[in-house]
Formats: sequence, C-alpha cells, structure tokens
Amino acid sequence: MDAAKIEELIEQFSSEKHGNTDYYKDDIYVVGDDGKSLAPLGYLLKKLDGFTIDDLYNFGFVHDSFELYTPENFENWFEYQYSRKFKKTAIKSMTILHRPNNKAIFDAIETVNKMYEILRNENILHNGKKLPVQLGEWYAKTIFGLRQIKSSSQRGFDFYLGDKRVEVKVHWGDASSPKGVKVRKSLVQLSEYCVVIYIAKNLMIREVCFLDSDYIIRKFSGKGHTIFLKDPEIGSYFFSCSNKHQDKVKNKMALMKYSSPTFAMKLAGNFT
Repeated sequence: MDAAKIEELIEQFSSEKHGNTDYYKDDIYVVGDDGKSLAPLGYLLKKLDGFTIDDLYNFGFVHDSFELYTPENFENWFEYQYSRKFKKTAIKSMTILHRPNNKAIFDAIETVNKMYEILRNENILHNGKKLPVQLGEWYAKTIFGLRQIKSSSQRGFDFYLGDKRVEVKVHWGDASSPKGVKVRKSLVQLSEYCVVIYIAKNLMIREVCFLDSDYIIRKFSGKGHTIFLKDPEIGSYFFSCSNKHQDKVKNKMALMKYSSPTFAMKLAGNFT
C-alpha cells in the first residue's frame, strides 16, 4: 500500500455519486492532494485490506477539526455526492484528514525565525508565547496523530489520541527553566496523557516528553493547583533518553523533519 493508491481511491470516490449509500453518515473525511477531492474514511477502510487510520498518519496526513480546516466547497460537494442537504449541525462532530504543504511550512518557519531574530536583537520582541505555543501544538498533533476538537470551555481546543484526552504543553527556549514546565493540575487530571514539546528559539523541536497523566499526579502532585515538571525529574522520559512512549509516534517523518539537528541525531537510531 502506498500514498498513490490512497490518492487514487479518493479521486475515484469523488468522481462518482453515492446517494444510495450510508457514507453521508461518516464524520471523518480524507482530502486528496488537490484539496478538492474527498472520501470518507469508512470508504478507504472498506477498500483497503488491513488499512487503518494510522497508515494515513504515517503518510503525513494531519487530523483537523472541520472548524479549523474546511475543504473548498465542501457543502456543495457533499450535497452533490449524496443528493441530500448538508446539515450545519454535523460540523461539530466532523474532522478532516489532509496532507499539509510541508515544504511551504518549513520555508515559512525558516523565514519566521529570521524575523524573530531581528526583533530579539533589537529588544523589540521579549515574549514569543503565542506563535511557539500554537506551532508546538501543531507539532504534537502532527507527530502523534492527535485529533483537535473545539473545547466546550474557554481554553480553545482539546486534543485526543483515539478516545483518550491529551494535555499538550509547549516550552519555548534553548534551555528549560529551573522551575520546570508549568501545568495545571486540573487539566492533567482530566487527561490520560501529557505531552511536553520543547521548542528551541529557532522554532525547531529540541526535545519531546510523553507522560502518563496518572504518573504525573502520583509523582509530582502536591498542594496547590499547579505542577512543575522539572528536567531532572522527568528527563529519563525524554525521547532522546527513552523509547517508552515512542510507539505513540504516528508520523516519524514529521518528527525527524521538524527536529533540531542535535535532537534528530539522537533519534536517528529509532526513527529512520
């Protein structure tokens, strides 16, 4: 099985009408490389023996909520394919799998880093929280095949690995704070896993740590509402030191591509 076969099936589905099927009930759609052809995940699962959603992650597909990524003319496409009206209420449960333009993203990261460096040197930029945090969350989503869903609270989006909630924390800097990475205890308690993405100042990944939430609560939970994950205490679980959770990686290519050269060399033995 290869990406070309998946692309062929997506185009095949889009070229025919499916009004007499139940595919309109599917809430996960896979987008072809042209950005217009689509197929429900259920169709691909039926057509390809032994095929799973993990294969899409391995081929570089990223899982986005419909609210974050809406394929061009999706509503018209849906109504044409299934000969039925598209219900707006369906948007909340729908997700999209698509392959991002990695070259454009990589070029943009290099450009952004150059701009950030100028602003830092001129003492204009002191806090780059918003961009690094969103980029780090995107890294986590891409690497681990996380689903990103609009949160019912005010905190933005929640992340899921299968049906298990994941708390994603991003630390930006070439070195960690002695105090550690700060996480809210309540959010860790609500999740099954906690992923910490360490991003260097050049916006590339310098380390990854994947922890079980119950381990964090049992090991580090004290008084108060905040937990600090310090490098000396969780360093043995860094991807550069441990392979305990490396099986959770769905997109090895993305992990290696967006890692700093030093980090990539440490991972090379496990992710080639």
